[in-house]
Amino acid sequence: MKRVVAILSLFAFLTVSTLSIASDDSSLAKKKQTKLGLYMTSPEALNHVTNNIKKTLFIDVRSRAEVNFLGTPTIIDANIPYMELNEWYAWDEKKKSFKLDVNSDFSNAVELRLKKKGLSKSDTIVLMCRSGSRSAKAANLLADLGYTRVINVTDGYEGDKAKNGKFKGQRVVNGWKNNDLPWSYKLDKKKMLVQK
Repeated sequence: MKRVVAILSLFAFLTVSTLSIASDDSSLAKKKQTKLGLYMTSPEALNHVTNNIKKTLFIDVRSRAEVNFLGTPTIIDANIPYMELNEWYAWDEKKKSFKLDVNSDFSNAVELRLKKKGLSKSDTIVLMCRSGSRSAKAANLLADLGYTRVINVTDGYEGDKAKNGKFKGQRVVNGWKNNDLPWSYKLDKKKMLVQK
């Protein structure tokens, strides 16, 4: 009987783990889709990372300014910005915001964090940005470099914008913070990409 219960428990765990790494991106915005087609919502990411902490690298790819002013999930392994504010604070007229430049050291920093944790390119990497589009770009870069299990958190840290109602245009729909998942304004220097 104990053996049957153990087998059923293992099957349930594997089923939940498999379901949380979905590959159906038909309803996902194009800008959030990745080459590997691996996705999670923020609650799924929390569950996965918590249950697979030793075999998963969880990276917040938002800029240092975002992390500094908006906080970060407490369970991340690192903040490695995929993009940073342009050093001259150049203006992007089309987006009506300051330009972001790709972090040329992103892939090297990811590789160092993987090695530090004893993981390889075939282990699971979970990426999260503000709302799922920059993390998709970062996932595609890593896929091009031979990483095979890069998961995009599709609702990100702040979530998607409301399409109508009182909060139209505000990021109140979903996301790590809106789901009241563990986060803090206090940053852990060991997890940050700090200039030397």
